[in-house]
Amino acid sequence: MSADTHGHGHDDHASGAPHGTRKDYIIGFVLSVILTAIPFGLVMSGIIADTRITAGIVMVFALVQIVVHMVYFLHMNSKSENGWTLMALIFTIIVVTICLAGSLWVMFHMNANMMPGMTSGDMAGM
Repeated sequence: MSADTHGHGHDDHASGAPHGTRKDYIIGFVLSVILTAIPFGLVMSGIIADTRITAGIVMVFALVQIVVHMVYFLHMNSKSENGWTLMALIFTIIVVTICLAGSLWVMFHMNANMMPGMTSGDMAGM
């Protein structure tokens, strides 16, 4: 009698779960490095004078990087698990959008309301 009582080997993925190849992992890694290096370079060099534009570009790169991680490392696509991974991707994008927008809203209002007496009009008398 064989030690393998289930009738399949360790590498047999009968569950149908997707597994990435080495090439997929390398592509995902290279894209992640690029999607990190470009925003880092933009912020550190100060090429764009308007910080709001820089922040917007960094957020776009962050969203793209989240999708890259989900596709290349978490193997989420519309073909696996009867489309549930696509639903998880959509849900993740919605949650991340809400978190980013909420964080920016809170930071903007805290900046505007923490020291209301310190506006530029009040500083003229100093």
